[in-house]
Amino acid sequence: MKEKTVIEEVTPYQQKEMNRRTFLQKTTMVVGAAVGATLVNSITGLPVSAVSSSSIMNSSGNKPDLIFPVISDVHIKASNNQTLNKFVTTLEQLNLAAPRQDAFVVVGDLTDNGYTQEYDKFFNAYNTKKQTQAVSMFAIGNHDYWNGLSVANAQQRFLEKTGMESIYFHRVIKGYHFIILGTEDGLTEGTFSEKQIGWLGEKLREAAAEDPHKPIFVFHHQPIMGTIYGSEWGFSKNRDLFYDTLKAYPQVISFSGHTHYPLDDPRIIHQKDFTSIGTSTGAYLWLETGRIQGEVPEGADILNQALIVEVHHNKVLIKRRDIHNNDWTGEPFEISYPAKQNKFTYTENRDKKAPYFTHDAMISIVHDDTAAAGLTVMLTQAKDNLLVHDYKLKAKNMETGQVEKEVLAFSEFYKDPIPNPLTLQVNGLKSNTLYEIEVYALDAFANQSPNSLKVLGKTSQGPAITLSKTELNGIEDKMDVVVENVRVANGDWVGVYEVNENPGNVGSIWWMYTKVTDGTCTFTFDPKNNSYPARYKEGGTYKLIYFYGSGYDAVAETTFTVRSN
Repeated sequence: MKEKTVIEEVTPYQQKEMNRRTFLQKTTMVVGAAVGATLVNSITGLPVSAVSSSSIMNSSGNKPDLIFPVISDVHIKASNNQTLNKFVTTLEQLNLAAPRQDAFVVVGDLTDNGYTQEYDKFFNAYNTKKQTQAVSMFAIGNHDYWNGLSVANAQQRFLEKTGMESIYFHRVIKGYHFIILGTEDGLTEGTFSEKQIGWLGEKLREAAAEDPHKPIFVFHHQPIMGTIYGSEWGFSKNRDLFYDTLKAYPQVISFSGHTHYPLDDPRIIHQKDFTSIGTSTGAYLWLETGRIQGEVPEGADILNQALIVEVHHNKVLIKRRDIHNNDWTGEPFEISYPAKQNKFTYTENRDKKAPYFTHDAMISIVHDDTAAAGLTVMLTQAKDNLLVHDYKLKAKNMETGQVEKEVLAFSEFYKDPIPNPLTLQVNGLKSNTLYEIEVYALDAFANQSPNSLKVLGKTSQGPAITLSKTELNGIEDKMDVVVENVRVANGDWVGVYEVNENPGNVGSIWWMYTKVTDGTCTFTFDPKNNSYPARYKEGGTYKLIYFYGSGYDAVAETTFTVRSN
């Protein structure tokens, strides 16, 4: 039942198969390069490493010497059971995927705030589902401090609830060394003191002296900056000391959580002097900045991922599990032993192959989503040897020949299945203007496709604002507003400012979200609802601005004055 629930949560992203006729019915005719006669199989699913067969579960062949799952950022909440239910599903799936575990590791943020009720929920579920022979190990994360207690008392609660002997400790399991570190306060970026790092160095020396050819497993909540995908969220204080302590041991595999970045991206593993890998999350997705979908895109709380680590005598396999999709994502990472830095596979410069659009790829304008300030394109996703991560979209004004807008958009590789065709919006354009939209593909390592897709589209006539009166009789007078030629609202809003104010630099005097019927938005401006009444005065001139989206993308404005009553 739990499995079914998780799968049903994915269905809003699932794209129906779409033939050429349906594609063109939804869009305008296609112009420009890379337009083919048919879509063939290119829009029914992506043959990239984002989704892989469940046969990977048994791909390792021989029975491993050691096997253990690693999860992080469970974020059990006191207020609801959403993450608790996901955690139960995680435990159930991992028990099926790895029915005989030697250990189980959680790399921090067991709870959302470190409340007693949250710990109790976590361990009620965990103790019910855990495998009794598996050694349980828990690292403390920054969220586990966010309970109003002192640092010492928050740590004490963590130790009492988890049964760990310290916030950093060392275990040997079947001859393999596990070193668990603990962030020392609730700072988001994390704190690892010189004392703790010195202790880490001692344990590394002990492990290496015992057997220099075996892997050493190190766990810490925040990542080391400058390593894995998402490590910009890592710690800066004592970063170099921490890194240099590990640097002498190429056999180290360092596991970190915190970022909530998905396992699907190949940069989630990093090798230079040793191996680092991210552990994703059981709570919600986070991504890097600068893409139109945002850092926390719509539906981000669907994400739930885990790692299963298999240790063999000459290699370590790290398998990536999509709990939310009840499947594996990508091929297992394989690390050979004895570890040698000059033999590392997952280096920063390992991928030089650019993504590409096939000859039959298509792009078109979506008529129904055309707006005064934006165009929506539907396109066949590009292909890559690893992962198409982004698209670069350029909007060129065909009258001036100038590129007026350039944006990045995720390929939405974090969805299951990856949507194909993909629909993307370019906003911030001029109304009633013909644009050429050109799209390039970028992979996870910023390699850009040599070819592009192009399409022509014209924005619609701009919104027109009509006021019932342009002079208000005193600061309590109201006016009716009609805005025509506007799109169906998508977080759009209207605000009032003093005529010389710059939206974004100062808050709006009055604002509201818009509602649109048949392309028209009507409302009444009532000054009694002003957020900043002191800025609204008799004798002043004000502007009413209509914005697309939740930012400051102004598509129409008009002015009015307030005369003395």
